[in-house]
Amino acid sequence: MFSIMFTVVAVIIAITGFRMYREWSYTNKQPLLTVDAYVVSKRHHTTSHTHNQDGHMHHNTDTSYFVTFEVESGDRIEMRIQGTEFGQLAEGDWGRLTFQGNRFHRFERSSQVSASV
Repeated sequence: MFSIMFTVVAVIIAITGFRMYREWSYTNKQPLLTVDAYVVSKRHHTTSHTHNQDGHMHHNTDTSYFVTFEVESGDRIEMRIQGTEFGQLAEGDWGRLTFQGNRFHRFERSSQVSASV
């Protein structure tokens, strides 16, 4: 019974690792693009975990930050970003978005509004 459970867990870990590697590899093969864009919306998702270990309660909280940009073509792209970047952006900000696949690199705010977006 132990060997079956061990095998199942090992297969699940291997599949998850393979999928993560495949996504990482695909993103790395994408061109690095810089386009005019503006911040359409911002959101965050917070998860909490509480568990008891040796009679002590442990509480963990994790927050993921997302920003939706509208680019020159009119397409909207939602990207996960770091909290420090999230705090510096405001809805309606205009600038230059640099990204690679689904990976956010930076957003350089511009004082001029682009008529193309």
